[in-house]
Amino acid sequence: MNIQIFGRKKSSDSRKAERYFKERRIPYQYIDMDTKGMSRGELDACIRAAGIDTLIDYSCKDRGLAELMKYISDDAKAEKMAEYPELVKVPVVRNGNQVTAGYMPDVWKGWK
Repeated sequence: MNIQIFGRKKSSDSRKAERYFKERRIPYQYIDMDTKGMSRGELDACIRAAGIDTLIDYSCKDRGLAELMKYISDDAKAEKMAEYPELVKVPVVRNGNQVTAGYMPDVWKGWK
C-alpha cells in the first residue's frame, strides 16, 4: 500500500485518519493542505477516482463559496478547488487509484 493522507492539522477527522494507519503500522505520507496543498494533477486524479462532489466540503467556512459550488460546472468546480484548498473535504486518503474523502475506516479495511 502507498497511502497518502491530505489533511489539516485542525481537523479531527484528519488526526483520526492518521491515527488509524499509525495504529495498524501501515506506512503513509501526510500532506498538510494548509501549508503544501494538493497539486492540480493530484486533485484531478482524486476527482477521477472519487467524483468531484464527493471531494467538495459544502460546510467549509466560506459559505458563499460553498454555495457557489452547487451551481457551477464541474470544470469550474475543479478550478475553484485548486484555487481554494479549503473547499476540499479532508482527509482525502489515497491508495493508488482508490480515494476517499472524510474519515472512512470501513473502506480502508478492504484496501490491499
